[in-house]
Amino acid sequence: MIPNILSIAGSDPSGGAGIQADIKAISANGGYAMAAITGLTAQNTRGVQAVQLVDPHMVTAQIAAIREDIRIDAVKIGMLGSAAIIGAVADALAGLEAPIVLDPVMVAKGGDRLLHADAVDALRRRLIPMAALITPNLPEAADLLGCAEAADEDAMQAQAAQLAALSARAVLLKGGHLPGARSPDLLRLCGAETWLRTKRIDSVNTHGTGCTLSSAIAAQLGLGQGMRDAVTRAKSYITGAIEGAARLSVGHGHGPTHHFHKWQV
Repeated sequence: MIPNILSIAGSDPSGGAGIQADIKAISANGGYAMAAITGLTAQNTRGVQAVQLVDPHMVTAQIAAIREDIRIDAVKIGMLGSAAIIGAVADALAGLEAPIVLDPVMVAKGGDRLLHADAVDALRRRLIPMAALITPNLPEAADLLGCAEAADEDAMQAQAAQLAALSARAVLLKGGHLPGARSPDLLRLCGAETWLRTKRIDSVNTHGTGCTLSSAIAAQLGLGQGMRDAVTRAKSYITGAIEGAARLSVGHGHGPTHHFHKWQV
Protein backbone atom coordinates (compact mmCIF):
# COMPACT_ATOMS: atom_id res chain seq x y z
CA MET A 1 0.00 0.00 0.00
CA ILE A 2 1.31 3.44 -0.92
CA PRO A 3 1.64 5.55 2.26
CA ASN A 4 0.01 8.98 2.56
CA ILE A 5 2.55 11.57 3.71
CA LEU A 6 1.50 15.04 4.87
CA SER A 7 3.93 17.93 4.51
CA ILE A 8 3.24 21.06 6.56
CA ALA A 9 5.53 23.79 5.26
CA GLY A 10 5.95 26.97 3.25
CA SER A 11 5.89 27.36 -0.52
CA ASP A 12 8.96 27.98 -2.68
CA PRO A 13 7.96 29.21 -6.15
CA SER A 14 11.38 28.25 -7.56
CA GLY A 15 10.60 24.60 -6.76
CA GLY A 16 13.81 23.73 -4.95
CA ALA A 17 12.70 23.85 -1.33
CA GLY A 18 9.57 23.94 0.82
CA ILE A 19 6.32 22.26 -0.20
CA GLN A 20 7.46 21.85 -3.80
CA ALA A 21 10.60 19.95 -2.78
CA ASP A 22 8.64 17.93 -0.24
CA ILE A 23 6.12 16.73 -2.81
CA LYS A 24 8.92 15.67 -5.18
CA ALA A 25 10.93 13.90 -2.46
CA ILE A 26 7.90 12.09 -1.03
CA SER A 27 6.87 10.95 -4.50
CA ALA A 28 10.41 9.82 -5.39
CA ASN A 29 10.52 7.78 -2.17
CA GLY A 30 7.29 5.93 -2.83
CA GLY A 31 4.71 8.00 -0.97
CA TYR A 32 1.54 9.89 -1.89
CA ALA A 33 2.23 13.54 -1.04
CA MET A 34 -0.27 15.88 0.64
CA ALA A 35 0.39 19.46 1.70
CA ALA A 36 -0.79 22.08 4.18
CA ILE A 37 0.80 25.43 3.38
CA THR A 38 1.99 27.66 6.23
CA GLY A 39 3.43 30.52 4.24
CA LEU A 40 4.08 32.00 0.83
CA THR A 41 7.55 33.15 -0.13
CA ALA A 42 8.93 35.12 -3.03
CA GLN A 43 12.30 33.49 -3.57
CA ASN A 44 14.64 32.01 -6.13
CA THR A 45 18.05 30.37 -6.07
CA ARG A 46 19.63 33.68 -5.00
CA GLY A 47 17.54 34.34 -1.90
CA VAL A 48 14.23 35.23 -0.30
CA GLN A 49 12.62 38.53 -1.28
CA ALA A 50 9.38 38.34 0.73
CA VAL A 51 7.44 36.10 3.12
CA GLN A 52 3.72 36.15 3.85
CA LEU A 53 2.48 33.75 6.51
CA VAL A 54 -0.87 32.01 6.21
CA ASP A 55 -3.52 32.78 8.87
CA PRO A 56 -3.19 30.13 11.63
CA HIS A 57 -6.91 29.31 11.33
CA MET A 58 -6.38 28.44 7.67
CA VAL A 59 -3.44 26.22 8.58
CA THR A 60 -5.68 24.43 11.07
CA ALA A 61 -8.46 24.09 8.49
CA GLN A 62 -6.12 22.53 5.92
CA ILE A 63 -4.90 19.87 8.35
CA ALA A 64 -8.41 19.21 9.67
CA ALA A 65 -9.76 18.70 6.15
CA ILE A 66 -7.11 16.05 5.49
CA ARG A 67 -7.53 14.31 8.85
CA GLU A 68 -11.29 13.95 8.51
CA ASP A 69 -11.02 12.18 5.16
CA ILE A 70 -7.56 10.71 4.50
CA ARG A 71 -5.36 8.28 6.44
CA ILE A 72 -2.04 9.92 7.36
CA ASP A 73 0.91 7.54 7.60
CA ALA A 74 3.63 10.10 8.39
CA VAL A 75 4.05 13.86 8.70
CA LYS A 76 6.89 16.17 7.74
CA ILE A 77 6.92 19.68 9.25
CA GLY A 78 9.06 22.43 7.76
CA MET A 79 8.75 26.23 7.77
CA LEU A 80 6.23 27.53 10.32
CA GLY A 81 7.18 31.18 10.73
CA SER A 82 5.41 32.18 13.94
CA ALA A 83 4.44 31.01 17.41
CA ALA A 84 0.76 31.22 16.42
CA ILE A 85 1.24 28.82 13.50
CA ILE A 86 3.32 26.50 15.67
CA GLY A 87 0.46 26.36 18.18
CA ALA A 88 -2.09 25.80 15.43
CA VAL A 89 -0.10 22.90 13.97
CA ALA A 90 0.44 21.31 17.38
CA ASP A 91 -3.28 21.50 18.16
CA ALA A 92 -4.27 20.23 14.71
CA LEU A 93 -2.00 17.19 15.01
CA ALA A 94 -2.99 16.29 18.58
CA GLY A 95 -3.78 12.61 18.94
CA LEU A 96 -2.33 11.62 15.56
CA GLU A 97 -0.44 8.34 15.86
CA ALA A 98 1.61 8.73 12.67
CA PRO A 99 5.31 9.57 13.09
CA ILE A 100 6.23 13.25 12.77
CA VAL A 101 9.54 14.39 11.26
CA LEU A 102 10.28 17.98 12.29
CA ASP A 103 12.77 19.98 10.24
CA PRO A 104 13.18 23.17 12.33
CA VAL A 105 13.49 25.61 9.44
CA MET A 106 14.77 28.88 10.86
CA VAL A 107 17.11 30.41 8.31
CA ALA A 108 17.16 30.04 4.52
CA LYS A 109 20.33 29.04 2.66
CA GLY A 110 21.04 32.67 1.82
CA GLY A 111 20.75 33.76 5.47
CA ASP A 112 17.16 35.05 5.45
CA ARG A 113 15.37 34.29 8.72
CA LEU A 114 12.22 32.15 8.22
CA LEU A 115 11.20 31.64 11.87
CA HIS A 116 10.60 34.63 14.11
CA ALA A 117 12.97 34.58 17.08
CA ASP A 118 10.09 34.69 19.58
CA ALA A 119 8.72 31.46 18.09
CA VAL A 120 11.75 29.32 18.93
CA ASP A 121 10.50 28.72 22.47
CA ALA A 122 7.09 27.65 21.15
CA LEU A 123 8.85 25.17 18.86
CA ARG A 124 10.73 23.72 21.83
CA ARG A 125 7.62 23.44 24.01
CA ARG A 126 4.88 22.47 21.57
CA LEU A 127 6.26 20.53 18.61
CA ILE A 128 9.61 18.99 19.51
CA PRO A 129 7.99 16.76 22.19
CA MET A 130 5.53 15.50 19.53
CA ALA A 131 8.22 14.61 16.98
CA ALA A 132 9.53 11.12 16.32
CA LEU A 133 12.60 12.78 14.79
CA ILE A 134 14.02 16.30 14.52
CA THR A 135 16.55 17.14 11.79
CA PRO A 136 18.37 20.40 12.62
CA ASN A 137 21.56 21.54 10.96
CA LEU A 138 24.29 23.05 13.13
CA PRO A 139 23.02 26.68 13.10
CA GLU A 140 19.48 25.49 13.86
CA ALA A 141 20.70 23.29 16.72
CA ALA A 142 22.58 26.25 18.21
CA ASP A 143 19.44 28.39 17.87
CA LEU A 144 17.30 25.79 19.62
CA LEU A 145 19.81 25.34 22.44
CA GLY A 146 20.80 29.00 22.79
CA CYS A 147 24.49 28.23 22.46
CA ALA A 148 27.41 28.55 20.04
CA GLU A 149 27.35 26.53 16.83
CA ALA A 150 29.18 23.17 17.04
CA ALA A 151 32.65 23.41 15.52
CA ASP A 152 33.62 19.72 15.61
CA GLU A 153 32.17 16.24 16.02
CA ASP A 154 32.65 16.20 19.80
CA ALA A 155 30.49 19.31 20.09
CA MET A 156 27.93 17.69 17.76
CA GLN A 157 27.66 14.72 20.12
CA ALA A 158 27.12 16.99 23.10
CA GLN A 159 24.48 19.06 21.31
CA ALA A 160 22.64 15.98 20.01
CA ALA A 161 22.32 14.77 23.60
CA GLN A 162 20.99 18.17 24.68
CA LEU A 163 18.46 18.18 21.85
CA ALA A 164 17.30 14.69 22.80
CA ALA A 165 16.67 16.00 26.31
CA LEU A 166 14.05 18.36 24.85
CA SER A 167 11.88 15.22 24.55
CA ALA A 168 12.62 14.42 20.92
CA ARG A 169 12.62 10.64 20.56
CA ALA A 170 15.37 10.82 17.93
CA VAL A 171 17.71 13.51 16.62
CA LEU A 172 19.48 13.68 13.27
CA LEU A 173 22.05 16.46 13.67
CA LYS A 174 23.33 17.44 10.22
CA GLY A 175 27.00 18.38 10.13
CA GLY A 176 27.29 19.73 6.61
CA HIS A 177 28.48 23.10 7.95
CA LEU A 178 31.68 21.55 9.34
CA PRO A 179 34.82 21.86 7.18
CA GLY A 180 36.51 18.82 5.73
CA ALA A 181 36.32 16.27 2.94
CA ARG A 182 33.44 14.38 4.54
CA SER A 183 29.99 15.53 5.61
CA PRO A 184 29.10 13.97 8.98
CA ASP A 185 25.52 13.55 10.20
CA LEU A 186 24.82 12.15 13.67
CA LEU A 187 21.72 10.07 14.44
CA ARG A 188 20.93 9.81 18.14
CA LEU A 189 18.25 7.17 18.71
CA CYS A 190 17.28 5.77 22.12
CA GLY A 191 20.58 6.99 23.57
CA ALA A 192 22.67 5.25 20.90
CA GLU A 193 24.67 7.21 18.33
CA THR A 194 25.23 6.37 14.67
CA TRP A 195 27.49 8.47 12.45
CA LEU A 196 26.48 8.79 8.81
CA ARG A 197 29.51 10.14 6.97
CA THR A 198 29.54 10.72 3.23
CA LYS A 199 32.06 12.26 0.86
CA ARG A 200 31.42 15.98 0.55
CA ILE A 201 30.07 16.81 -2.89
CA ASP A 202 31.48 19.97 -4.46
CA SER A 203 28.26 21.55 -5.69
CA VAL A 204 26.32 24.81 -5.44
CA ASN A 205 23.10 22.85 -5.99
CA THR A 206 22.15 22.47 -2.35
CA HIS A 207 18.96 24.55 -2.21
CA GLY A 208 16.32 22.64 -0.26
CA THR A 209 18.51 19.77 0.92
CA GLY A 210 17.03 19.88 4.44
CA CYS A 211 13.46 19.89 3.13
CA THR A 212 14.24 17.06 0.75
CA LEU A 213 16.00 14.89 3.35
CA SER A 214 13.30 15.25 6.02
CA SER A 215 10.54 14.51 3.49
CA ALA A 216 12.38 11.42 2.27
CA ILE A 217 12.69 10.21 5.87
CA ALA A 218 8.95 10.76 6.45
CA ALA A 219 8.15 8.76 3.31
CA GLN A 220 10.42 5.92 4.41
CA LEU A 221 8.79 5.86 7.86
CA GLY A 222 5.38 5.78 6.17
CA LEU A 223 6.54 2.75 4.20
CA GLY A 224 7.18 0.98 7.50
CA GLN A 225 10.96 1.34 7.77
CA GLY A 226 12.47 1.61 11.22
CA MET A 227 14.01 4.94 12.13
CA ARG A 228 17.63 3.97 11.49
CA ASP A 229 16.85 2.37 8.13
CA ALA A 230 14.58 5.28 7.14
CA VAL A 231 17.34 7.80 7.84
CA THR A 232 20.00 5.69 6.07
CA ARG A 233 17.85 5.28 2.95
CA ALA A 234 16.93 8.97 2.90
CA LYS A 235 20.59 9.95 3.32
CA SER A 236 21.48 7.81 0.31
CA TYR A 237 18.67 9.42 -1.66
CA ILE A 238 19.73 13.01 -0.92
CA THR A 239 23.34 12.17 -1.77
CA GLY A 240 22.19 10.94 -5.17
CA ALA A 241 19.99 14.00 -5.61
CA ILE A 242 22.93 16.35 -5.00
CA GLU A 243 25.21 14.35 -7.29
CA GLY A 244 22.56 14.36 -10.02
CA ALA A 245 21.85 18.08 -9.74
CA ALA A 246 24.58 18.88 -12.26
CA ARG A 247 22.13 17.71 -14.93
CA LEU A 248 19.74 20.54 -14.03
CA SER A 249 19.95 24.13 -15.23
CA VAL A 250 17.93 26.13 -12.70
CA GLY A 251 18.86 29.66 -11.61
CA HIS A 252 22.14 31.44 -10.95
CA GLY A 253 22.60 30.92 -7.21
CA HIS A 254 22.17 27.87 -4.97
CA GLY A 255 20.41 25.54 -7.40
CA PRO A 256 18.04 22.72 -6.39
CA THR A 257 18.85 19.06 -5.98
CA HIS A 258 17.64 16.59 -8.61
CA HIS A 259 14.72 14.88 -6.86
CA PHE A 260 14.11 12.46 -9.72
CA HIS A 261 17.75 11.64 -10.41
CA LYS A 262 16.97 7.91 -10.62
CA TRP A 263 14.51 8.40 -13.46
CA GLN A 264 15.56 11.53 -15.34
CA VAL A 265 19.03 10.73 -16.64
